[in-house]
Order: sequence, then C-alpha cells, then structure tokens
Amino acid sequence: MVAHEAEIREAGEEKEAVVRRHELAAFLRHRREHITPEQVGLPRGRRRRTPGLRREEVAQLSAVGVTWYTWLEQARDIQVSVQVLDALARTLMLDGSERAHLFQLAGAVDPSPAASCPSITPALRTLLEQLEPVPACVQNSRYDILAYNRTYGLLLCDLEAVPPEDRNCLILSCTNEAWRSSLVQPDEVLRIMAAKFRAAMAGHLAEPAWKMLLKRLRTDSPQFREVWERHEVVTASGKRKEFVNAHVGLLTVDHTDLWLGPESGPRIVTYPPADEESRERMEKLHAIALARV
Repeated sequence: MVAHEAEIREAGEEKEAVVRRHELAAFLRHRREHITPEQVGLPRGRRRRTPGLRREEVAQLSAVGVTWYTWLEQARDIQVSVQVLDALARTLMLDGSERAHLFQLAGAVDPSPAASCPSITPALRTLLEQLEPVPACVQNSRYDILAYNRTYGLLLCDLEAVPPEDRNCLILSCTNEAWRSSLVQPDEVLRIMAAKFRAAMAGHLAEPAWKMLLKRLRTDSPQFREVWERHEVVTASGKRKEFVNAHVGLLTVDHTDLWLGPESGPRIVTYPPADEESRERMEKLHAIALARV
C-alpha cells in the first residue's frame, strides 16, 4: 500500500515537472519573439523572417550553447542552473514579475536581490525615514542595498534611476560613473570593499548569489579583477569618510553599522555628519530629495 502511494506521488511529481517544462518553453519563446534585435544592440538585417530574436541570438547573448537553448524551448528534461536563468532574464529583458515567473517555472530560487525584500518591514522603512536627514540604508554582507531613505538615495548617485539588480555597492563602485565620482578615493574604496567582500564570502562559498556576483564583478571590471587577485582580507568597521555630492558638495561623515543580527550579515548603514558644515549640507540634500517626491 505504501509503495503504491509512493508510485502515485512520483507520477504526480513527474506530471507536474512536464507541465512546468512546457510552460517554461512557451514563456521563453513568447519573450524571445517580442524582443527586437535593436533592443539588444543587434542589426535587423534584410532577410530576417523570425519575429523578434532568433534562438541562436538568445543563446549567444546569454553565453549558452544553441543546441542546449533549443532543447530548453522544446521542453526537454535538462538541468538549468541559476546562472543561466539569470543570463536569460537579462537577455530577454524580463521585469521583476517576469523574472520571478521564470525562476518559478524552472523550479529554482532567484539568488539576485529583488526590487523588494520580505525582510524589509514597514517598521524598518519607517526607521530609515526617521533617521533623515542622515543618509541611511539596509545592506547585506554582499553589499546589496535592500532599502534606503531619501537622503541616501541622492548621496552617491540617483539610486532611483538604478535598476534594483544593480543596487549593489560593489557593482556601482565598478560600473557607475556618478557613484565613483562621488568617492574621494574610489580606487582605495574599491580595494577595501573587495577585501571585506572576500572575508564575508568565506562563509558563503557554495551559494549561487555570491558566486554570480563575483563572476559579474570579475567579468565587468578589470580593476576589480586586479584587486581581487591580491587576496586581501579586511573585517567590517566604521570610519570617517568623505563624499563629493553632486548637489551640495563635500560631505564629511562617520560611517556607522547597526547590525540586525548576531552575525555580520544585514545591517543598517548610517552616515551622520562629522561637522557642522556637513550637517548643513546634508539638510540641503534632504530638502532636494523631498522636493523630488
């Protein structure tokens, strides 16, 4: 009797898996057919008959094999890594809801930070607002910016203009010119951040989100690759910093971490002003942020 029930359960799971594969295949085909070559920087050409992108173009842009991607659209029973799903989501320009749907159909957990994080409660957002005009945000040990108040949103760049998946201090330090130009010593800041990231990653070496972030940084930034190869390790600590804000000029602040747990994980990062002039400028920055709401 028990064996029979197990067989029924296995048959049901297999049927569900088949349905998921076909839904995933149909979803990928639909999205591929609705992305124009121009949207991904490809020439249209005169003999293009396929609506949207060709399979081989999606495969090339996602750095996967054409045959493998074809099998995926044919709903074959193949394993799909989170790294490949992430690449496909970027190539097919999926929004947050579509990306979540892709990972759900594939039976995988999205390792990238989403536009919203369940651990960021309304009370925590209220706390960030109450700290204003002091810039404050919530970060995890990967440097993902999970939430922030309005003053922080204009401190180093216009964070509202940055896609949620790019709201990471390391990524911004490597790829966002506005962010880098706000740092008085951008090269030294990147070196220290890379050393802190290496120290934190020691406890997360097998986790996809960490591996994907490291791969992206090493691929997109020769400077990060160079400092990463130094194998430096630094533990988290507060210190005095200087930022050249695009709206109000030089700000001298005291970086303070307020830890949200017993381990070096999520934390509230605050930048209280270190002198009266910085306080006045910070209040002006807050007023500018309020005017944008």
